[in-house]
Amino acid sequence: MTQTIAPRVRTLVLLLLAAACALLAGAGPASAHAAVTGSDPGQGAVVDKAPARITLTFSEQVALSDDSLRVLDPEGKRVDTAKPAGVSGTTYAVPLHSGLPDGTYTVAYQVVSADSHPVAGAYTFSIGAPSKTSVSVSGQSTDDGLVGWLYGFGRYVSYAGFIMMAGGAAFVLACWRRGSGVRPVQRFVVSGWVALTASTLALLLLRGSFTGSGKVSDIFDLSLLGQVLQTKSGAALVSRLLLLAAAALFIAVLFGAYARPSPTTTLTDGASRRQPDPSEDAEEKRDLTFGLSIGGVVVAAGLAASWAMSEHASVGLQAGIAMPVDVLHLLAVAAWLGGLGALLVALYRAPADTPVDAPAVRRFSQVAFGSVVALIATGTYQSWRQLGSWSAFTDTRYGQLLLAKIALVVVLVGVAWISRRWTGRLAETAPVEASAVREKERVGAGADASGESTALGDGDVSAESEGDDGLDTDEQPGTESAEPAGPSEPADSERAAQLARQQAARDAAQQKRMRDADPNRFGLRRSVLAEAGIAVVLLAVTTVLTQTEPGRTEQEAKAATAASASSSADEGASGALTLNMPFDTGGEDGKGIVTIDVDPARVGGNEMHVYVERPNGRAFDIPEVKVDFTLKAKDIGPLPVVPDHIATGHWSASGVQIPMAGDWQVDVTVRTSDIDEVTVSKNAQIG
Repeated sequence: MTQTIAPRVRTLVLLLLAAACALLAGAGPASAHAAVTGSDPGQGAVVDKAPARITLTFSEQVALSDDSLRVLDPEGKRVDTAKPAGVSGTTYAVPLHSGLPDGTYTVAYQVVSADSHPVAGAYTFSIGAPSKTSVSVSGQSTDDGLVGWLYGFGRYVSYAGFIMMAGGAAFVLACWRRGSGVRPVQRFVVSGWVALTASTLALLLLRGSFTGSGKVSDIFDLSLLGQVLQTKSGAALVSRLLLLAAAALFIAVLFGAYARPSPTTTLTDGASRRQPDPSEDAEEKRDLTFGLSIGGVVVAAGLAASWAMSEHASVGLQAGIAMPVDVLHLLAVAAWLGGLGALLVALYRAPADTPVDAPAVRRFSQVAFGSVVALIATGTYQSWRQLGSWSAFTDTRYGQLLLAKIALVVVLVGVAWISRRWTGRLAETAPVEASAVREKERVGAGADASGESTALGDGDVSAESEGDDGLDTDEQPGTESAEPAGPSEPADSERAAQLARQQAARDAAQQKRMRDADPNRFGLRRSVLAEAGIAVVLLAVTTVLTQTEPGRTEQEAKAATAASASSSADEGASGALTLNMPFDTGGEDGKGIVTIDVDPARVGGNEMHVYVERPNGRAFDIPEVKVDFTLKAKDIGPLPVVPDHIATGHWSASGVQIPMAGDWQVDVTVRTSDIDEVTVSKNAQIG
């Protein structure tokens, strides 16, 4: 049976790895985690005269480089005159040459969002009238290509390495301490450390090209590497490398001093026996276990924080709460999936004399249950934070991937329940197996005491063993040797040792056959293998999820785009004017959309209404809102208007005087707290 299991295992593992790679490859370029929520001029807009600058508003703060915002004329030549800079909050601008001729212009942007992901894109606007342009706006994303794929694969390997290293070490300390001396388990944990270290170094080298040109030749550009080290993501990767050095020391102690057997006493006959009073050694072992547990938790939490402090959890709503929750989430994942991998290795590769026992599996079952509870709690919070509404589950790519992840977790928990049942059955048969082992040892001890016939070869049993093993049979039992008594003693000792080794090998093979033939252990191995396979795919889905724009941000961007289109339509129509402007003051509860209604939007007295809504469309109050009207062409204004609060999220002012027709700039100042304030602007034709 065991001879047919190994090929099946290899085939299943290869299939699961292929599925994981397909998920990563099918993810395409990493979707931006910051989205453009507004621009001036807007996408596809046609303006009468050349603007003095181009402004872009993002859903969150972004990092700029010298070429982050580029404006190209119809011939593809740059017409921006300086480096881009922040205007207010999440709005950034780049100045343009004066007196630009009519035609279609292309605005290309390439920035890095606050959660470390590149954001790239382009759009066009026209001066006077649209024209042909030689600039192509397709393929602007620099993370679409070999470098982007390598970066995504490196992220997957880094997650897998952390889970293997942290979860495998936790399995040894919390569930199966004898596993510290089992070589396959040691290789599993060390492989996790190597994978995490190698992938971190690779991500550090790839980072500059990933957020820049996207060229393979820039991977080893030291100047780009220097720029990366000055960013939040670069600092997180360097911190991870330093923590991995501490993790290497932890692993060395875990598989060195901790795995070392108890001291022995050498007797006068050369034999070694374990000290009869192990109390001192047991106390030292307890102290070492406590120290390794505390140190391991600190190092693992630090490694998890290197992700939490530079990615999704570090920006957006309730970042101060989201980061420790994300650390706890990653630790729970490692304890569950990493421990599962270590258990799988122990079930298939542990030596026959050191099998993983039922108590160890039962303890891991308890650890896994606690990890699942923690994952449900932290995952629910993260889902609410990243989605914001039930509709985002089905209307956004992030929500769809999250549904797939939840389905995989449910299936994984179901298979884990089956494993738990096999564990209970294995625990019931353990006392019977232990009694059989003790009986075998008792019989073996009696046989050894009856003359040590096996070791010395003086009886029929030894003769049979000698003949079966293909050893030298010229010297039969009872035949006098031609050699002197003295020189024959070393030969007899060597033969006895060889026979003992062969007997031990036969016993180990028989014990392994008996262990593998146990239906309960075989069932547990199959269920744990299925768990591990699902975990491989689950990790791939999670990696793609971290590279996907959160549902809340995607819906905000869609709402802002729709509002901008509605505003453009309203500006071109006669009668009432409606302006929708997204804002972000940067503080807690600082995002929303402010809507200005001006009726009839003509010279003279006008009725103005101001509405403030959350990104999900619900009205809410803020401490202060002010509106200014400025006609720059005639050097009129700003004309301040302070509306009165009418209802929740609704302010109004009557008799707003517009003295002259023209292209008026409407500035709205929004204050959401004592210190959080932002001004958003939009031009409108009034009169």
